[in-house]
Amino acid sequence: MPTASPSRPRRLIALVTDSRLARSYLAVFAVGILVMFLFPESPYAMSPLLLTAPLSFLGLVFPFGPGTEGSGTAEALATGFWAVCLLLCALVNAAVLGALTKRPAREPSAPAHPRTSRNLLAPAVDNWLARGYLAVVAASLVFFLYAMYVLPDPGFAGIWPLMAAAPLSFLALLVMAPVEHSSLTWLSPLVFSAGVLLSGLVNAVLIGLLARMLRTRPA
Repeated sequence: MPTASPSRPRRLIALVTDSRLARSYLAVFAVGILVMFLFPESPYAMSPLLLTAPLSFLGLVFPFGPGTEGSGTAEALATGFWAVCLLLCALVNAAVLGALTKRPAREPSAPAHPRTSRNLLAPAVDNWLARGYLAVVAASLVFFLYAMYVLPDPGFAGIWPLMAAAPLSFLALLVMAPVEHSSLTWLSPLVFSAGVLLSGLVNAVLIGLLARMLRTRPA
């Protein structure tokens, strides 16, 4: 007897609660929140922001948040809004990890395909959500390379691709450091861009897997 398919919010919650990896991630996120309140001056106080990247970095463009000056009510509302956004970012990232551990339902008549590089990268390009994210990463990289090689003062142009492809993009900084301090300094922006591109591709695959799980009707 057919049953009603659960809504997408319920599928999202199921991905969070049915996966050990997702629950472990939320536990680490909760510990990070505790550290942030107990030791606000510690370098680990930034861990909740990094754990919920790249979505959490969208809050940096909001004109209000923690540290907003004004009346007590305005500051409380701004801090509460930031906390809700951070929690939603954590839930989305947990759902992504849950989708990573689940296999989408396959029709009984559909043949199984071998795991090739093309199949592994397919979630990054077969849905509008992942393609839109890749477009943002590409735009940030184009602006970064233009600023580095054309503008006289690039300023902080590298912060945009770094945030767009976080958290894996921070590894690109570690890879770029040896090149930047060598005789091939001009090559460091290209190395950084390659690292950001790979990080963005991984994020796009994870976003695509989540989109697949949300639109797949369970048997």
